[in-house]
Amino acid sequence: MNYIKLRKNNLCVENISALNLAKKYKTPFYCYSLSQLKNNYYTLSNAFKNIKPIICFSIKSNSNLSLLKELRKIGSGADVVSVGELLKATKAGINPKKIVFSGIGKTEEEIKMAIKKKVLLINIESESELNLINKISKKISRKISIGIRLNPNVTGKTHQKISTGGKDEKFGLVYNDFIDLCKKVRKMKNLSLNGVSVHIGSQITSVDPFKKVLSMINKIINKTKINFKFIDLGGGMGISYTKKEKQINLKKYAKLVSKFLKNKDSKIIFEPGRFIIGNTGILITKIIYIKKSNNRNFIILDAGMNDLMRPALYNAHHEIVPLKKTRKFLRGNLKFVGPICESSDKFSNLKIFSKIREGEYIGLLNVGAYGMSLSSNYNTRPTIAEIMVSGSKHKIIRQRQSLENLVNN
Repeated sequence: MNYIKLRKNNLCVENISALNLAKKYKTPFYCYSLSQLKNNYYTLSNAFKNIKPIICFSIKSNSNLSLLKELRKIGSGADVVSVGELLKATKAGINPKKIVFSGIGKTEEEIKMAIKKKVLLINIESESELNLINKISKKISRKISIGIRLNPNVTGKTHQKISTGGKDEKFGLVYNDFIDLCKKVRKMKNLSLNGVSVHIGSQITSVDPFKKVLSMINKIINKTKINFKFIDLGGGMGISYTKKEKQINLKKYAKLVSKFLKNKDSKIIFEPGRFIIGNTGILITKIIYIKKSNNRNFIILDAGMNDLMRPALYNAHHEIVPLKKTRKFLRGNLKFVGPICESSDKFSNLKIFSKIREGEYIGLLNVGAYGMSLSSNYNTRPTIAEIMVSGSKHKIIRQRQSLENLVNN
C-alpha cells in the first residue's frame, strides 16, 4: 500500500497535503510517512512469518532517532556499522540481543562498546579483527558471541558502487579463508562462533543471487560441520524507484529460505534498510529560479546534492513530482538541478512536466533510504529538517541546523 500519493491532483502524505507542509516548514526538508514505515516492516515480516526471522533494520540507511523508536515498538532490531549507530540503536531502546555489529574496520573502542552492550553478534571480517576480539575477551574473561562474514563471490547485478559480494570487494572472507578462520576460532576458548553472515549488495530485485548465496552457505556448513545458531542473510531487497522497475518477489525468496532451513536448527537474521524505509520519504523543495539557456530550462531548486547525494554518487533516479498537478505542461529540455557549485548537482532530465513557476514546490520521491544519512554541510549549508506524518498529524523529528551553529563550529 502506498501512503504517499496524488489525491485530486494534490500530492498527499497520508492525510495531509504536501503543499500545506511546504507552506508550514522551511524548505527543503525530508518528510516521512509513519504508516508506510509500519506497512513495509509488516510486509517483510509477514512474508517470512513461517521462519520468524530476526529483522535488524540497517541504521546506515536512516538513523533518525524517532524513526528508530517507532521501529523498535513494532519489534525491529538493528544492524549497526559504527559505535555511533550502536549508541543510537540502544538510545532508541532496541534490545541489544537484536543488534548485530557489522563493518570491516571496527576499532578497539567500538569492539569494546559492542561487548559492553552485549550485542547479539559481532560479525568479523578479518583474521586481525578476530585476534583483537580474542585479546579483549581474554582480558575481561568473557565469552564473546561472534559471526564471520562470508564473501560468496556473488553479485546482485546492481550498481557497482552498492555491490558488496564480489571477490574483489573489501567485504568478508572468501571460501577458503572462511574455512581456515573457522578452524582457528575453535581453538579460542573465549569466543563463541554463533553465526555466518553475508551481504552481497543493495537494491537487488531478483532472488537468483540469494539462491546462489544459500547454496554457498550450505557448502560452508557441510565442510565445517558447524551448526551455526544464526545465519545472517543481510539485506539488499530492492524497491521500485520507477513504475517500470520491479520489486523483489518476497514470496519466492521466503520459499527459498524455508527450503534452505529444512533439517537445520538455525535462526535467520535479515538486515533490511531500503526495503523498510526507502519509499517512506519525500524531499520537499522549492523552485528558486527557472533559467533558460541554450534551449534548456534549468529548474533550480533550493535542495542540493548536499541534501540528497544519491543522484550524484550513484546516478540514482528519484521521480520528481509537483505537489499540485495541473492540466498545463512545461515542455522541452528540462533539467532539475540544485544550487551547489558542482556540475554533478543535478537530479533529473525531463521532456515534459506539469506547469510550474518560480516559488512553487516539488517533491522527490523514495528518498527515505540514504537521503538524510548521506547528507552533508557542503558549501557550508545547514542540514535540513525531518518531518514525520501520522494520519492527519505531523511533527518535526529533527530540527533544521541553525546557520549560527554551523558557522561557529
